[in-house]
This record gives sequence, C-alpha cells and structure tokens, in this order.
Amino acid sequence: MSSRPPKTNVPANTAAKDKAIDLSAWREKAQVFESEIAGAIVGQQRVIRLLTISIFARGHVLLEGDVGVGKTTLLRAVARGLGGAFERVEGTIDLMPADLIYYTYLGEDGRPRVDPGPVLRYGSDLAVFFFNEINRARPQVHSLLLRLMAERSVTAFNREYTFPYLQVFADRNRIEREETFELPAAARDRFFMEINMELPDDKEVRRELAFQTRFHDVDSLIETVSPDILDFETMDSVARAIQDSVTTSDALEAYALDLWQALRNPISAGIELEGVDMSRLVQGGASPRGMSYLLRAARVSAWLNGRDMVVPEDLREVFPESMGHRVFLDPIYELRRDDIIRRFFAALFDTVPAP
Repeated sequence: MSSRPPKTNVPANTAAKDKAIDLSAWREKAQVFESEIAGAIVGQQRVIRLLTISIFARGHVLLEGDVGVGKTTLLRAVARGLGGAFERVEGTIDLMPADLIYYTYLGEDGRPRVDPGPVLRYGSDLAVFFFNEINRARPQVHSLLLRLMAERSVTAFNREYTFPYLQVFADRNRIEREETFELPAAARDRFFMEINMELPDDKEVRRELAFQTRFHDVDSLIETVSPDILDFETMDSVARAIQDSVTTSDALEAYALDLWQALRNPISAGIELEGVDMSRLVQGGASPRGMSYLLRAARVSAWLNGRDMVVPEDLREVFPESMGHRVFLDPIYELRRDDIIRRFFAALFDTVPAP
C-alpha cells in the first residue's frame, strides 16, 4: 500500500511558516480544548469532537437539534475557547441584510448616525460569527451569509471588507416550522458540517442536567471554560500543516471514490433499501467540493488520533455530518429524510468494500 504526499500551492513564505508549526503541541491544545468544552457541556463527546475537527479544518458549522438541548450554550463555549472577536445575531423574520452591515440612529444632536453592524464592528479581527436560529432569517440574509462564508468578505460602503480569521457557527431547531425559511442548497453546501445534537442517552448525565444547579446558570457555566485556548490567528496555518502532513494511500483514495460513486448512483453499487425506489432516490449532490470537505475532515480526524495517514475509519467517522446535507433526495422521500439517510449510509458502508 503506497501513499503520496498531497500537493500544495501555498506561497513559499506561507509554507515555511507552516513547517515551523509543532503539530504535536497543537494536538495537545486540541485535547485541552475538548476537555474544557466537555467539562461544561456534558454527554456530547461526539458533537464536541466533530466541532473540534471542523475548527482545525477551518470549516463552518450548522448545529441542529430539539429546543433546549444546549446548542447555543455549546457554540458560545466553543467560541470562548477558540478566542478572538465574537459577534452574535438572532435570526428573526424582520432581520434584513443591512442589519448585519450597519445600523442607523439619531445622535444626541438630533442628526442621523450610521455605525458598523455586527459583521463590520471588529473589522478584519472578527474570528467567530454566531448566527442563532438561522432558519428564522429571510433568504436575503442567507444570501449575504453565503458570501461571508464562501469568500470571508463582504462589500459595503463602496469597499470590500475581508475577514481572514472568520469561522461561522449557526444553529437551528427542527421543531418549529412557523415563520421559518429553509436554507437554500447553496448555503447549506457552504457549511463544512451539519451536526445533530440530541439529548444525552445516559441517565446519570440527564440527572446532572436536571438537578445540578451549575447547569442552570448558562453564563456562569460558559465562564468555566478557559478563554483563548486556541490562537485564532494561527489556525489557518495549523489547518494547512495538518492537511499537508496527513497522507492518503492509493487504496484509501480508491475507496473514497467508490463511496462517492455509490452515493451518487446507489443502483450501480447494488444498494437496496426497503420501501425505497433506488432509481429515483438521489436527485443530486455529493459534489467535488463535498468530497474535498470529507477528506479535509478525515485528515483532521486521523491527526487527532495521532496518525499521519487516513484510514477508512476516519472517513466513516465524519461521513454523516460531512455528506448528509449534500445528498438531495426526491421530494417524496424528504419527509422521511433522517431515517432514509441513516439507512442509506449504513447500506453504503456495508456494500462498498473497504481496503
């Protein structure tokens, strides 16, 4: 089994800086980060690991789940541990794109004033932009967010603003449908991962959440997380170093391509699901960008586990959250999406042989 180092087109000065990064020390920082978050957010180890992978892959994250399971608390704790300038907006039906860029008011002298909005307030130092209840915002707002996520830039006041350190976190609850707007496919595809956060199964954890008073004061709970564990200004260089140092073998690459083909054309792989017409199940998705995100996540997973080569378990570890929202089903199956996608992925891994 052979391996090839990934090609890189980063400038020479950037590459030299990346070589100076001690990835072993950064792995220890990642472990401290996970431990600090887990101390405040109990029973969510897998979700915390997936968020850590996204941070070290420099990918945006959409967190979804029932009301009150701690999505906002978790993302606030992650932002505190990551460090850097932080902004938060609440999704509402009357929120407009301009509200993210600026706000107007009357000054004490009675004259109109214009101040920077949450996107521009910290300028290029903005590190975390947290969009709470994103599905309550209008499509016009989603379009602006798409530009912000895709290019880390916006145009306002006849100039372009860039945000080199930016990472976007968003959450949505999946219960309420009134006065909500579904994210368009283009916006969802820009999220590195969509992570589902469930109520913990462990009865002891549930008892703690219900009866331990420290979990009842959210602000105090978040303050238990050490601030600025990760150096947000260095994260891009760390992410590049991880991607450059973790390799993929020929066999692993062939396996990933076989998964991709089966995902787009399940009939060709012999995949069958009870009660599903496989010839019409998948309408699109699983793009080259999606596959590149999957491999980025798998490399970080391997690195966090102390390996310098991706193995099939790394792909399977991040596959549902990296690819689930990039598979577009026939509308007749959308109402059963969660169950069908879960069974589809299980059949995919059972059918496609791993190296």
